[in-house]
Amino acid sequence: MGGLATGLILAKEGYKVCILEKGAQIGGTLQTFKRDGAKFDTGVHYVGGLDEGQPLYPYFKYFGIFQDVQLKKMNADGYDLISFDGDSNFYPHAQGYDNFKQQLLKFFPDEEEGLDQYIAGIQVLCEKFSLYDLQANRPPQEELPFLYQGAKEFIDGCVKNEKLRQVLAGSNLLYAGSGDKTPFYIHALIINSFILSSYKFQNGGSEISRSLNYSLRDLGSHIERNAEVSSINHLDTAIESVTLADGRNIKGDIFISNIHPTQTIKLLDQSVIRKSYVSRLMNLSNTVSVFTLYLVLKPKSLRYFNHNHYHFHQPDVWHLPEYQPENWGKDFAVFTLPAKDDPAYSGIVTVMAYMNFEEIKQWENSFNSTLKAHDRGSGYEDFKEAKAQVLLSSAEKVLPGLRQKVQSYYTSTPLTQRDYLNSVDGAIYGVLHDYNAPLKSQVSTRTKFKNLFMTGQNIILHGILGTSISAVATCSNILGRDYLVNKIRNKVIKG
Repeated sequence: MGGLATGLILAKEGYKVCILEKGAQIGGTLQTFKRDGAKFDTGVHYVGGLDEGQPLYPYFKYFGIFQDVQLKKMNADGYDLISFDGDSNFYPHAQGYDNFKQQLLKFFPDEEEGLDQYIAGIQVLCEKFSLYDLQANRPPQEELPFLYQGAKEFIDGCVKNEKLRQVLAGSNLLYAGSGDKTPFYIHALIINSFILSSYKFQNGGSEISRSLNYSLRDLGSHIERNAEVSSINHLDTAIESVTLADGRNIKGDIFISNIHPTQTIKLLDQSVIRKSYVSRLMNLSNTVSVFTLYLVLKPKSLRYFNHNHYHFHQPDVWHLPEYQPENWGKDFAVFTLPAKDDPAYSGIVTVMAYMNFEEIKQWENSFNSTLKAHDRGSGYEDFKEAKAQVLLSSAEKVLPGLRQKVQSYYTSTPLTQRDYLNSVDGAIYGVLHDYNAPLKSQVSTRTKFKNLFMTGQNIILHGILGTSISAVATCSNILGRDYLVNKIRNKVIKG
């Protein structure tokens, strides 16, 4: 998303844009795949803040995406449900701030003041992040104090009820939440967008990349697939060209990397870059990866439910990335989409759980993708099958009898994330942001070369909204921040 959005912004300003895609599909986690007649999302399961006047709306309007996607609004009284072992309640995250509060007060009637404080804190923070609501003249310095505040610390300071604290953070699989590291701004920017409005893409996240592709093509831009960059070549303080794996050399005036900063540094001649800069980017900590189970359901076997479900086997939702091996798969998220021929029923179910790269490290030297298919062997297949059975059994805690409703199933591991998305160790959200040392985990859009920039999920924030914001931040170096922000805002006003 980040590379496509960045390219489209520049193409709209008259730049001749060429996008080099390593794989067969464009769009990163917008990619979808089909199995047994069903289409699955690889990363984008729902999106927030899309109604007029909300954060993502101006970006979609400017990019021309709305006319190319089919959206379905999620359950207003609970777009996400949070549950725990030993507790029969399903705690809702509802759309609209008043509704969000009222739905939770049904379970926590003594926490109205705490919920008000929590909501106010989120809204104040979101007002301070200029590109979140496209305010060109707001000084970035207003954002700095929030970089040093922890999400868990903030939530615990607002509400006293321990269960409510966990419920408020219950969707933190959206950002690989860590109680010791996750900044409050990551939690706030993401949760705010979903509380404002939550939608699913009826035909998968690839609708977005397809829309961006059409717009880029109409503006004369070129997207080349199977075009892996093997080196970035400099002349003094500027980048002159990139060399592809097939030996071709592509020249240009401006170069923008949408891959992980560590991967970008590896493509450069590090001898001409300050050692401290190289060391910082090479040693960035990354978020955990995931194991995903994709289920094709038997026809009319499961009524469609218009919400997501996050379940935890223990009351602490903040330390899941550090799970014990014996507890793997007991904490998970469930997403579903309606069947094409009968939307009253679910056609597919996706179950996702954290997985550390160490679990599949014995196969780390293998590589498998659509363009470079390789068999990792029976041991790897046995590993996936065992994990699939664990996760399927866990999912039956929230979907009783699910196993009997499955027609077929498929899996992905951290290796899948790594090989298809070029992410370090399959990190689901890229760089791990740490409020204890926020500047060390921040990646600038600028590099040590005057015409090389970075964009994408490792800059500012991940997700559809995060990468859209990152694209504007990157292009602001080239076009000017005030000019670009006003251009997008005027597009929204004038249509």
